[in-house]
Amino acid sequence: MPDTEELVGCVHIPEAARQLDGCEVDDWVDVFNQAGESAITPAVPEALSHFRTMLSTGAPWRHALLETMGRWTLTEEIINGRQYRYLLMGEAFDWLLLAERLCSDVNGTIPIEEAERLLFSNKIPETVDENQFRDYLGPSKYRAYMNYRYGVTLEDVLQLVAEEETQKPHMSRSLSATDDLTEESFGRLYGQPKSQLLKMFQKETKKGRRRKLSLSDLKEFTYWLHKRRINLWDPARVASDTRKAFLRLEMLEHDHIGPTSSA
Repeated sequence: MPDTEELVGCVHIPEAARQLDGCEVDDWVDVFNQAGESAITPAVPEALSHFRTMLSTGAPWRHALLETMGRWTLTEEIINGRQYRYLLMGEAFDWLLLAERLCSDVNGTIPIEEAERLLFSNKIPETVDENQFRDYLGPSKYRAYMNYRYGVTLEDVLQLVAEEETQKPHMSRSLSATDDLTEESFGRLYGQPKSQLLKMFQKETKKGRRRKLSLSDLKEFTYWLHKRRINLWDPARVASDTRKAFLRLEMLEHDHIGPTSSA
């Protein structure tokens, strides 16, 4: 696990984290914005064709999957009425959602159990190390993946830790364990109760309060909270909280229990 100084260096710093070796984190979004969706749409079938070709020639499917991700251009799309948003708030790459979309496109070609094991593990494939994973995605998508890892996956786990810590004194006073602890635990992490923070998020991101939030919306809310927490507290506390999340995530993975909804 990283030490405290490494944790401070790894966590997302708004705006500053959008640069990597002089390149925008979401460079494939720049292509999207400059050319327009219709101009880059042909690149998507090409990526899928590449994926199918690699599989037909016997290439390891996990490697073919990651190579296809490196060629992917769309930040989001709608398939059969379902919205797939791969890039959250222009910064965090939900790579497992893209993996799910690609696996469904070649349904039956990849062993179902192996595909499900990848999609629910919340980890990069065991046959690929971290450096290879970065090479497959490219530096920009990899940085966006790291934003997602810290800003959504670990943030979800940190919320679990905060709720567990909030629950302890309540239980020691023999208060009902069914009491709503989320509002209080969010107040400790982000300075406001969850209900108030959600209203602030919807207003800032222009998501109507009457509209039911999608899973991607909720992941964006988690990422938004992560950025708020980074700005709210001093680096020492941020590093300490991140360390807690790492430790709890290790426990969850050891027990073969995935983190919360933003896996």
